[in-house]
Amino acid sequence: MVSGVEGGSYKPLAEDDVKSIHELTLRIIEEVGVKVPNKQALEIFSERGASVDQSTQIVKMTPSMVEEIIGQVPSRVVLCGRQEEHDLVLEGARTYLGTGGMVLNCLDLETGERRPTTLDDVRNFAKITDALDNVSFFLINVYPNDLPTEEVDINRFYHALANTSKHVMGGIFTMEGLRQVVKMAEHLAGGAKQLRERPFISFITCVMSPLLLDDLYTDFLIESARLGIPVAAPAEPLAGATSPCTLAGTVVTNNIETLTGVILSQLVNPGTPVIYGSVATSMDMKSGSYLAGSIESGLINAGLAQMAQYYRIPFYATAGMSDSKLPDCQAGYEKAATMMLNVLAGANYIHDAAGILEFCTTASYEQMVIDNEIIGICLRASRGIEVDGDKLAEEVIRRVGPGGNFLAEEHTIKHFRSEFFYPTVADRQLRSAWEKDGSLDTGERARRMARKLLDTHKPLPLPAEAAEKVMQEFKDIKRG
Repeated sequence: MVSGVEGGSYKPLAEDDVKSIHELTLRIIEEVGVKVPNKQALEIFSERGASVDQSTQIVKMTPSMVEEIIGQVPSRVVLCGRQEEHDLVLEGARTYLGTGGMVLNCLDLETGERRPTTLDDVRNFAKITDALDNVSFFLINVYPNDLPTEEVDINRFYHALANTSKHVMGGIFTMEGLRQVVKMAEHLAGGAKQLRERPFISFITCVMSPLLLDDLYTDFLIESARLGIPVAAPAEPLAGATSPCTLAGTVVTNNIETLTGVILSQLVNPGTPVIYGSVATSMDMKSGSYLAGSIESGLINAGLAQMAQYYRIPFYATAGMSDSKLPDCQAGYEKAATMMLNVLAGANYIHDAAGILEFCTTASYEQMVIDNEIIGICLRASRGIEVDGDKLAEEVIRRVGPGGNFLAEEHTIKHFRSEFFYPTVADRQLRSAWEKDGSLDTGERARRMARKLLDTHKPLPLPAEAAEKVMQEFKDIKRG
């Protein structure tokens, strides 16, 4: 089982700030409410005691109702891999990072040119995720432009599962697609009960900003909850546009929005494994455009990590995006900054952390490899300085004494592999050796590594009998 790293050392909000945001959240939900243009959701809220205005589609809830339901939400959600070693235990401040987005383009690994994504890219990004040791899950990150909409859901999930044994999450596009994916996963798991016991798929059902549950996504949320499939309910505020310009104000609106989705899941099916979420970022106030790599996005999500921890609900965060068009210096520092904040804050499920560029519109294979290294650095930072056992090294300090050398000591041999982070992409050679190896920059080293992984890595295959049963039942699945 993937253990995750415990974060929580970074807290951008003071304890009193967290309480103030919670109290304002309760007041807004009670006095302003959230718009829910979805008939079955309005009925569910009304039946459970919420105030529902059918003419305006505004739902309001009392503080006691909100707090009662939040208190019933599972504080621990396990997202399983097809192999137990890839299970993700989302609770407390335990942190995992992986892919994200739903992009329409990628940088071709051979030409470097931007092109539309295809089903082959779904397979290849799943495969490279499977091979990278610090990327803990595959949130299906690309859209297969070569398929009609009605075939997208079943193909994306099937070919993702066929190419990685890590947990697979994704958005969905049609209700029929959602149901097909669940049925397919039940076949692969060996039955409906087995899938619920070890859910190796999960869904995303976004909440809109400001203060709105989208009609279609709400249908998906309700259906996912009814089926007992883990579901993330992230809000997507854009500070300065669809949420207040202030970061604190954006934390408040995001909190209201995602809590409304979380509450609805529990009204539909108490105990639904649901994940509080954020895809919050900021608007460029100069151009009015969406920003993906702003440091403010990192701060907002880190603050929301504290809110999720206050409620004891697992948190789906966004971090590791970039506005750069290429895997360059800008991509590196934007990604590292927001990832580091969220890892140290203890966000549980950090998506968008691997492979995404250009305002979350373009995926890159070489960036996946580079991001795997950035993730490793962030996870090492979150471990901090450990002083347990013989880490203080008193005995060896006494033995070596003044003017000695620790290199050949048993204590060094015991700890050097676990104490230090060892990069695979970064170059630490002397210039002469680097020049001898071709003077390659980071991007070219990463491209070569990505090609090698795609050529040589062999993911765990799906169970042959179950896979053939799936192929026979779902004729739209493409073989490949």
